[in-house]
Amino acid sequence: MESAIDTHLQCPRTLSRRVADDYRPPFPMFVARAGNDLTQVVMGYFGVQYRGEDHRAEALRTLREIVGQFALPDGPGEYDTTEHTDAQDHVNLIAVGYWRDPATYERWLSGPDVAGWWNSDERLAADVGVFREILSPRADQFETLYAFTEDFPGVGAIMDGVSGEIEEHGYWGSMRDRIPLSQTEWLGADGELTASEDPSRRGRVLVRPHGNIALIRSGQDWAEAGERERTLYSEEIEPVLRQGMDFLRDNGKDIGCYSNRYVRYIDLDGNPVDKSYNIGHWRSLDLLERWAESHPTHLRIFVTFFRVVERLEKLRLYHEVSVFDAGDQYYEYVNCHPATGLLRDAVVPARA
Repeated sequence: MESAIDTHLQCPRTLSRRVADDYRPPFPMFVARAGNDLTQVVMGYFGVQYRGEDHRAEALRTLREIVGQFALPDGPGEYDTTEHTDAQDHVNLIAVGYWRDPATYERWLSGPDVAGWWNSDERLAADVGVFREILSPRADQFETLYAFTEDFPGVGAIMDGVSGEIEEHGYWGSMRDRIPLSQTEWLGADGELTASEDPSRRGRVLVRPHGNIALIRSGQDWAEAGERERTLYSEEIEPVLRQGMDFLRDNGKDIGCYSNRYVRYIDLDGNPVDKSYNIGHWRSLDLLERWAESHPTHLRIFVTFFRVVERLEKLRLYHEVSVFDAGDQYYEYVNCHPATGLLRDAVVPARA
């Protein structure tokens, strides 16, 4: 049994774990491992937003343009593409890319084909909105958790390998205990969101973040599952999962959830793929924990997972959670509705 925190990231604790030292989890789970050379990663969410079927073709062309940029030198080591409809009835297509280090990402970003496209006035004149949410956690600021040991999605795909069975899972607080920085820091929120402009006027708006925003990506992959597991997913897991995700989408503002997107994988023609995940931005890790530990919508998800996890063979469940320094986040929205992403909760300056 291993610690979820890799040996080179361990340090003398000044804050205790949430369980006793002799705790043993009820079933096996695993985390991604990386060498000492991985010190900071980049998670880039690049979105296209539209409303009305007559704009879908343009939105898909724009998504393909973004993914085409991924193929340029210094592009991401892993990416996927998704679709979801938000609470304002706008469709959002998102390509998320993962880079193993910020320097590679910055070289990619500063290339004329990428920088020129995002900064062009054509983005302001288009019939579809676009956005960028770029987050760069250090190695001690994120954790992963998988019920499987190979072909990791998301940030795990740019790491080097997999742990043995880990200790820190199956109890409230285990998510925090898997983040190396939690050994010595509470990871509390620091400051407020502010907008560069009034987002109701459309145009190009930046959101200035605060420290220790938390991001969770929690996923499901039933692409290789057989009939029994597909039935298990569609009848027992997905209904309670959707209920919880819809609650956060519609009511998250009151409990510290800045944005919640329950997305389905798609190919570049917009056809659905049998994988999904949730992207949730939270004001802080403790607010995410409070919802997870006490709200009926998540308790139903948690109980369902415990009931089915030991029966899983091809159905793959996972998550990754990160926290970020304020200077390691960038949020830009162009012609997006004012409730998109972190726009909804950003304070608008008086001059705007």
